[in-house]
Amino acid sequence: MAAVPGARPRCLLWAAVIAHVVASGAGFVEDLDESFKENRKDDIWLVDFYAPWCGHCKKLEPVWNEVGLEMRNVGSPVKVGKMDATSFSSIASEFGVRGYPTIKLLKGDLAYNYRGPRTKDDIIEFANRVAGPLIRPLPSQHMFEHVQKRHRVLFVYVGGESPLKEKYIEVASELIVYTYFFSASEDVLPEYVTLPELPAVMVFKDGTYFVYDEYEDGDLSSWINRERFQGYLHVDGFTLYELGDTGKLVAIAVIDDKNSSVEHTRLKSIIQEVARDYRDHFHRDFQFGHMDGNDYINSLLMDDLTIPTIVVLNTSNQQYFLPDRHIESTEDMVQFINNILDGTAEAQGGDGLLQRIKRIVYDAKSTIVSVFKSSPLLGCFLFGLPLGVISIMCYGICTADTEGEVFEHEGAKKESGDRELTDEGSEEEQEEEKNGRYTELSDGELKQKDIMEKKKD
Repeated sequence: MAAVPGARPRCLLWAAVIAHVVASGAGFVEDLDESFKENRKDDIWLVDFYAPWCGHCKKLEPVWNEVGLEMRNVGSPVKVGKMDATSFSSIASEFGVRGYPTIKLLKGDLAYNYRGPRTKDDIIEFANRVAGPLIRPLPSQHMFEHVQKRHRVLFVYVGGESPLKEKYIEVASELIVYTYFFSASEDVLPEYVTLPELPAVMVFKDGTYFVYDEYEDGDLSSWINRERFQGYLHVDGFTLYELGDTGKLVAIAVIDDKNSSVEHTRLKSIIQEVARDYRDHFHRDFQFGHMDGNDYINSLLMDDLTIPTIVVLNTSNQQYFLPDRHIESTEDMVQFINNILDGTAEAQGGDGLLQRIKRIVYDAKSTIVSVFKSSPLLGCFLFGLPLGVISIMCYGICTADTEGEVFEHEGAKKESGDRELTDEGSEEEQEEEKNGRYTELSDGELKQKDIMEKKKD
């Protein structure tokens, strides 16, 4: 097939343009030093605390440059910077930096941690949410509808000044890193909404709404933390990490999204139906969703689950539950959940000592296998060289012990010979002493004989 004239130069040109745009983003990311500690309170800062040797930090760098460029282009009041936490460790420690990279938004005396996916859009959305007003007012029905279309989960306070509003503001200051908080008057709400009393806190999600009830739902902060997710989710590693703060069990259909077979789609539909139709029964204790592929779940459970399957995770203590028979219907799934709630379902895993030891061994094995798969030569060098050195050391120790035993044996043999010679000399001396005694005894007997003869005379 003939090449298109000029195609290669145009591709190279576009690559150069893209590289220039990404590189130019670095100009909107400020390198911070020790003076940042004194000057930061005058502005809102989005800061990446990194280490020069950190591989994840290097992977984040082009994304961070794009964030800086985008924030500058839209006229955001948030300034974007980065700090070498190894060079300015005292400042990093003051902000609670424990690992790399760590992303924080600094607003006055407050520091907000970012714990979401490290993508440009997610980071920018976090910065805009936290940097803006804590409670955003919705002055009209049109504004309410516009915001509702943009947010899958929407928390709204309805009413005037009250202790509930003060509590709502307090919770918003804590959970603004996860979700938005709004306020509105009753006439702004959709016509299908009916409130038993005012003031009230509501959440709009899953095509409907739910009203906070202090007597049934408990603490407002706990309720908002539980309700900030949709009833059914596409679960990944980051989602599971965030769900750990809710205290809920996570019921997951582990499937292959690309597989359209009946078995895969059936399990997904069963989980969706339970999440929708049994919300009143399970939403306080369970979160529902599905996960694409079993690689992550297998590494998490240190098990080998075949897909499709269903697993229920307890993220607070690392336990998990597997059904003892195939889930064929919604009723089977409901029965499985009830068995977990009443304690008759067998829990596996956990965070005990044996499981921790198993985790260490599993992680070590996984690391070795991944190194050999990605680079066999590097694997041989990293693991073969230490094993070779250890083998040589063991051989040297064993050889030294053998030679020592030979020297000790020869020394013992020589000492034994000397002792035999010494013993023989002693026997000769004893023989001489014996003869001497015999001689002395003979002379005595002669003298005694003479005395006896004289007495006879």
